[in-house]
Amino acid sequence: VQLQASGGGLVQAGGSLRLSCAADISTSDDYAIAWFRQAPGKGREGVACIVSRDRSTLYADSVKGRFTISSDSAKNTVYLQMNSLQPEDTAVYFCAAATGWITTAQAIGLTQNGYDHWGQGTQVTVSS
Repeated sequence: VQLQASGGGLVQAGGSLRLSCAADISTSDDYAIAWFRQAPGKGREGVACIVSRDRSTLYADSVKGRFTISSDSAKNTVYLQMNSLQPEDTAVYFCAAATGWITTAQAIGLTQNGYDHWGQGTQVTVSS
C-alpha cells in the first residue's frame, strides 16, 4: 500500500485548506484511512479516519466541527477539509492506512498502532 499526501501550505488563522491522500490500495478489501498530525516537539496525534466498509468516520475532539474527512472511491483518494484553522493546527499532517478486518471507525480508532501503512507528511502552517 502506497500513500501520497498533498495539499499542505501556509494559511492565515480562520482560513481553510484541503488535504488529499492518494491511496494505492485494493478496493476489494476493507480498509481505513486516517489523518495524523505532528507539531514541533509533540507526539503524533490522530485527527480523523474513515472506513471503507460503512463510510463511518471518527474525529479527534480538537477538530470536531471544523474538519471533515471524506473519500472518493473512484479516485482512491481521501480528503481532509480543514476549516476555521488556528495556529495550534500547525503541524506536519500524515495519512495512514489500516487493512484487514476493518469494521467501523470507532473500532479502528485514531491510535498509531492501528495503522500499518504510512505516507509522507505535508506541512500545514497557520499564521496568527
